[in-house]
Amino acid sequence: MNAGMIPQHVIDEVLRRLDIAEIVGKYVHLSKHGKYLKGLCPFHSEKTPSFTVTPEKQIFHCYGCGKGGNVIKFVMEMEGETFPEAVRRLAGELGISADWEPAGRHSPSPQQQARDRLYEAYAYSARLYHYVLRNTDAGIAAMDYLRTRGFTDKMIESFVIGYAPPRRDTLVQALQRQGFDLAEMERGGLLRRQENGEYADRFRDRIMFPIEDGAGRIVAFAGRLLSDGQPKYLNSPESMLFSKSRTLYRLHQARPSIRKSRQVVLFEGYVDCIKAWSAGVHNGVATMGTALTAEHASMLRRFAEEVIVCYDGDDAGRAAAHKSIPLLEAAGFRVRIGMLPGQMDPDEYISVHGPESFVRECIDNAVSAIKFQLIYLRKSHILSEEDGKIRYLREAVRLVASRDSPTERELLLKDLALEFGVSLETLKQEAHDIRMREKKGKTGDIPGGTWNNVWNDKRASASLPNIPPTYVTAERQLLCWMMQDADTAAIVQERLGDDFHAENHAAIAAYLYAYYAEGNEPDVGRFIAYLQDDRLERIASAIALMDVPFGERELEDCIRTVSLVSVDREIERCMEASLHAAREGDVLRAAQILEQKKSLEKKRKELQRPGGF
Repeated sequence: MNAGMIPQHVIDEVLRRLDIAEIVGKYVHLSKHGKYLKGLCPFHSEKTPSFTVTPEKQIFHCYGCGKGGNVIKFVMEMEGETFPEAVRRLAGELGISADWEPAGRHSPSPQQQARDRLYEAYAYSARLYHYVLRNTDAGIAAMDYLRTRGFTDKMIESFVIGYAPPRRDTLVQALQRQGFDLAEMERGGLLRRQENGEYADRFRDRIMFPIEDGAGRIVAFAGRLLSDGQPKYLNSPESMLFSKSRTLYRLHQARPSIRKSRQVVLFEGYVDCIKAWSAGVHNGVATMGTALTAEHASMLRRFAEEVIVCYDGDDAGRAAAHKSIPLLEAAGFRVRIGMLPGQMDPDEYISVHGPESFVRECIDNAVSAIKFQLIYLRKSHILSEEDGKIRYLREAVRLVASRDSPTERELLLKDLALEFGVSLETLKQEAHDIRMREKKGKTGDIPGGTWNNVWNDKRASASLPNIPPTYVTAERQLLCWMMQDADTAAIVQERLGDDFHAENHAAIAAYLYAYYAEGNEPDVGRFIAYLQDDRLERIASAIALMDVPFGERELEDCIRTVSLVSVDREIERCMEASLHAAREGDVLRAAQILEQKKSLEKKRKELQRPGGF
């Protein structure tokens, strides 16, 4: 089975020639643990590695978030691509012909068709706004404004900046001429509906900045009002294409630079991001004026190890930077803060001091997160008073005590001791006491084999893990062996067929029977590609990582365990049916059912005997 549009031999060749450890290693730092490779998961925030790669089986699985699959699935998740897009990308890198027809047996769903129309409409709207800015009288004032703000022709072209004129229906009429449904365009955020029921342009008299998704498709706009009025800045509303909490301005274009440097510079606004790009900071992204979210941090963690937060230098910007530190550190980042003087924003700083100074002072010389936190803490205390100094020192030592590195703690405490004329030993003792008090609430070790962060990060509320029923474990062991051996799959098919009790297990077993019936050889990575179902891929990859010794006795035991559950359930159904017949006064029917029950109980005893099969 394939995506219905890609030749199977292309998928097979991609899987055969790619080494999952090499591909994953481009995104994740992996360390060897026996036959596995482990690292921090790029798909969720964690401090203890729970992400596992198995070169032997060419699969990955995260014990924390549950994501798993083969190398194609990994690239899909990392790049936000569909299965065909990921295969086409990988095939191209390998020099495999990627000129198959994208049309497949299955037509796109109505929802996908609606998404495609919106992508087309947004791309058309961006071209229209850009044309109005560059080639019409209506765009002259906007061009003059951009020039005064230091925007060059190259910047305007590179960022496809445009202008939405003041007229109520410029875009309405243009979209109508192109055959777009206006109600659909309103739902997608390009238009708005007035009280009289007529449609109007959502953006009017605004300089327009297209916002792209991870695949480089325009999904929204940010508009800056040219005339006086409010709101000064306006973003597209959330839609089926656009979510503020999962979208970062310029991420698609910045991704190569971020990957190369393993560093990302985070800005508050798109203008700051554009100006920084013109200054040579090509690894910058922006949150478009919205608060940084855990989803943003998780997205960036796929590509970078360090974040430089370069927010505005005013009180609001510094407060936002301070708030971002724990969120970014929880995602596993090393965090630094770019310090802008005089309440400037990056755009202003570059205009006044120049691009070289910006890169040198604000990016290269960004301070560590803890130093920024100590600086930020000062504004809450009056250091000219003795009481203020004491309170500040206590809070500062608590901050320093939270750092993992003894060397970092020592250096920071030395600075505090020198500045405030306090004994270094006194500060070290206080930091030590704080760390000991913190540890008292954290009892117990990580249970053996527990690789996810549920235990590591939530010990206070953790409870013992639920133990699955015996038959569930038996089914998982059977599926693990079946993925590795066609003969075992044939035995299980003959003895159990579709008699798996967990719904997902039954589905995977059915796929395995079909996979081998088509003449395929055992290959875990290829079988996972065959599934084409995200939920089943995750479960199958987790099962494939099980390390269960195989033998005929173990196989018989697992089949017996699963079969016994089937018999027990049949016995229960017989008992219920017999009681129902008795209540209805159907004595003959009740007697017949009891005979069936006796036969099943006899079968159960035979199964329970050693060698009972």
